[in-house]
Amino acid sequence: MSEKKSLNGGEFLIKETQAQDIFIPEEFNEEQRMIAQSCKDFTASEVLPKMEQLEKHDRELLSKLLKQAGELGLLGISVPEEYDGFGQNFVTSMLAVEEMGKGYSFAVAFSAHSGIGTLPILYYGTEEQKRKYLPKLASGELIGAYCLTEAEAGSDANSGKTKAVLSADEKTYTLDGVKIWITNGGIADVLIVFAKIGDDKNLSAFIVETKTPGITIGADEEKMGIKGSSTVQVYFDKAVIPAENLLGERQGGFKIALNILNLGRMKLSGATVGGCKGTIDLALHYANERKQFGALISGFGAIKWKLGEMAIRTYASESLTYRASQNIDDAIQSFIDQGLDKGKATVEGIRQYAIEASIAKVFGSEILDYVVDEGVQIHGGMGYSAETQVERAYRDSRINRIFEGTNEINRMVIVGELLKRAMKGEIDLLTPAKAVGAELMGIPDFGSVTTDYFEIKKKMLVNFKKSILMVAGAAIQKYMDKFADEQEIMIALADMIILTYAAESSLLRTEKLSEILSEDKLALYKDMTDVFFYDVAGKINKSGVDAVNAFASGDEQQAMLMGMKRFTKASNLNSIAARRRIADHMIEKNQYPF
Repeated sequence: MSEKKSLNGGEFLIKETQAQDIFIPEEFNEEQRMIAQSCKDFTASEVLPKMEQLEKHDRELLSKLLKQAGELGLLGISVPEEYDGFGQNFVTSMLAVEEMGKGYSFAVAFSAHSGIGTLPILYYGTEEQKRKYLPKLASGELIGAYCLTEAEAGSDANSGKTKAVLSADEKTYTLDGVKIWITNGGIADVLIVFAKIGDDKNLSAFIVETKTPGITIGADEEKMGIKGSSTVQVYFDKAVIPAENLLGERQGGFKIALNILNLGRMKLSGATVGGCKGTIDLALHYANERKQFGALISGFGAIKWKLGEMAIRTYASESLTYRASQNIDDAIQSFIDQGLDKGKATVEGIRQYAIEASIAKVFGSEILDYVVDEGVQIHGGMGYSAETQVERAYRDSRINRIFEGTNEINRMVIVGELLKRAMKGEIDLLTPAKAVGAELMGIPDFGSVTTDYFEIKKKMLVNFKKSILMVAGAAIQKYMDKFADEQEIMIALADMIILTYAAESSLLRTEKLSEILSEDKLALYKDMTDVFFYDVAGKINKSGVDAVNAFASGDEQQAMLMGMKRFTKASNLNSIAARRRIADHMIEKNQYPF
């Protein structure tokens, strides 16, 4: 078997990925499936029947459920065995998050505790801090929360005003300030708090116990959705904490916050995949029971179109989520092999794929919003009733486009991080961008004609990437160091990149499945890939044309518009028939079966 090769973060744009080098969900082993089943059983038996009570801000019930999850080992999946956790890899933790993602607002509390509430200590804590807190966080004896956001510091986290003053004997810090939108704040025992020490330019991070005098926990916020998770303001009024509770280095908090955000973005993507699958199941069950005009509504073409499209987009989201997750695992192992300890290796592995994490977060959150919206529509008037789970799914989904950095910020991150890595020489964007520019001026090379399914799609992918390089290269040349001010163009480019990564991930998964499945079973996966490529070509074209028209004129504009047309050409496809085949299969199974 040939050795697996992972591209560095962002390199997918200029290099080809082989199907054999990615991980697909069909490859989960028995142990991973057992962990997923435990999460599924817990959500079904303990969480879903109590959602109505959770949404009444029942802090006692929320604490109890998290502690029960801890007793089952579900809170410690990512925590190493030496700290009483399961010590599982990143992909396994993502699978757990996916299953818990079907638990509505409880999934938010679970993810906040097991992710951003626990992992900063694991990755940045001293050995003493790890031994003191991690076993109790893994068991659920302690509940964790993450205190970063302030009234004047949302997307610009480093502008926070919370202050920490070091005592004259350097034995304690005194904290003053207010943190807002703190998930799990109402039930937390341990807080990861970001504050500036004295007149420092950058944030530092601290481990703070909520029983410390001078800490006041506010009332639960009334929110549009995720009502079952505790979201509060936390007030620090001369709260004195031991100096040894500084987490990581002084002024290292901003770096911690950014790296933990990357982690949170990936985890959020996993949760949205679970939410999509859960909502599709609800829609299928309803469509297979509801009759209108004397027939089940699942037999109507309009409903089939919706169900098929929900599945197609979910397939793409799941494919890119696990592709990126395995890339992170491989990078972590590579850093360990180079001599880094597990914590530092994990931080570096996640940082390496910051671009893909932002892609996954944006795509996953927007796909879930689409799926829950159509889920409500399939339910009709019942979907608007608080008696249905799909109504809750609709409300709870909306926060995901704001969580972990808004989708607008994440789109800027995707393009900005690519350019930053190009400037550092980590990714060579210039050479392929120049090649595309030269190709525009020359006679089109249509290459040899192929009938191979995967080769045809890969040629389309190459062209999608050329369209991105063409627009990016010309825009940067025009605006130079002012390019970051052109947010609309950056967003258009980000959309082209996101859709291309999603299309490539879907194709690679389908190609890998072609080695496992018979041709008749593979047919539906090809249908999903076909429709996604067909639709994506038009969307990439629209974003590219909008960007070109914003900055180019004359012959340059005409050449690039012709290039966009050439690079986003798609073969004719009966997408209606393909969606029907996908929907018919799901209707027969009465669940999301892929």
